[in-house]
Amino acid sequence: MIQRIQTVFMFLVAVAMVLVLIFPIWHQVNPGKTQMATLTAWTLTTVDVETGDVVESISKIAIALLAFISLALALISIFQYKNRTRQMFLNMMNSLAMVINVGIIIWFSHNANEVINPQANGAFVIGFWAIFAGMIMNLLANRFIRKDEMLVRSVDRIR
Repeated sequence: MIQRIQTVFMFLVAVAMVLVLIFPIWHQVNPGKTQMATLTAWTLTTVDVETGDVVESISKIAIALLAFISLALALISIFQYKNRTRQMFLNMMNSLAMVINVGIIIWFSHNANEVINPQANGAFVIGFWAIFAGMIMNLLANRFIRKDEMLVRSVDRIR
């Protein structure tokens, strides 16, 4: 049924993926050169702090594509309530997509950190932590789906 608690968790996964698409993921300021780098789901942008001019902008569309895949999987999974096995499979694929997305983000931010200022670390901001919130919500949804499946099987055994 669509009004189950796992539906709420899957909806929160979708919300978390929207946050990844909207908010910055990683941020670093280089005080020596007065440059600031910001990684979003779409681009890695380096801005001159003093003038506000964009020094460099590199497309990082892979992050956005994986976030869209996770968003779509969460929304599709919500409406698969009649087939709990398929719902759990979609959630597992969603977990895999989010883990790959985290790996790509860490790789992009590490490479950008080496270029901008290897002595200082950048900071992960709300877009990055939203993925982890989505992962937790996805795991909770799978747990409750599995619980429902076990309940249905136990009722079938009683008959």
